[in-house]
Amino acid sequence: MILNPIVLQTHFTIDCVIYSFNEGKLQLLLTERSVYPYKDWWALPGFFVEKDEEMEDAVKRILYEHTGLKDIFMEQLGAFADVKRHPEGRILTVAFSTIVKYEDVKSKIKPTTSYMRQAKWFPIDQLPVVAFDHAKIVEQSMQKLKHTISYSTAVYELLPEKFTLTQLQQVYEAILGKTLDKRNFRKKIANAGFLKELSEVQKGVSYRAARLYKFDKRKFQKQLGLL
Repeated sequence: MILNPIVLQTHFTIDCVIYSFNEGKLQLLLTERSVYPYKDWWALPGFFVEKDEEMEDAVKRILYEHTGLKDIFMEQLGAFADVKRHPEGRILTVAFSTIVKYEDVKSKIKPTTSYMRQAKWFPIDQLPVVAFDHAKIVEQSMQKLKHTISYSTAVYELLPEKFTLTQLQQVYEAILGKTLDKRNFRKKIANAGFLKELSEVQKGVSYRAARLYKFDKRKFQKQLGLL
């Protein structure tokens, strides 16, 4: 007997938690929806995975559509499949935490799909109410950042290539959600040994220019036993 094939229709989306750092604040990119469900709500950038598309290729496509960048730092956060996460039924999404340098994207951010009205950066501590279960996704992403901050390069992916110790401390404080003692922080960073002090200082500032530093990724990985 020949059985009729059963065709399974999979509803599978990607959502991207895109972070950047600007004006002393950790920023999150959100897009304003122009279609139902959740018309006029803010949401994480994301969309359905195409039929013959690999998952990570879908992430790269969505990131490129919104930032104009390739080779972006990204880590898979997890799958979200609550029955009520979408008004039209169970639609599984896989979320990724990603990071872009603000200088690389400040003039490029724009929605390139018909279902999004605009894209905008929001400080992580001033987010609007968001659609679907995106608040839960952002919360889990922030928790992961906090837990991996000591052995991830994420902090330095947020900073420009040359940065001040104040900028570095601001990133740590934004992720951890607390104020750090300046003297102790700088002592720990100095003892870590993976920052290179430059002969350069800040330019174009109205206050006393601070010394600039660079992150030595090789030394960082060596200390973690990755090299």
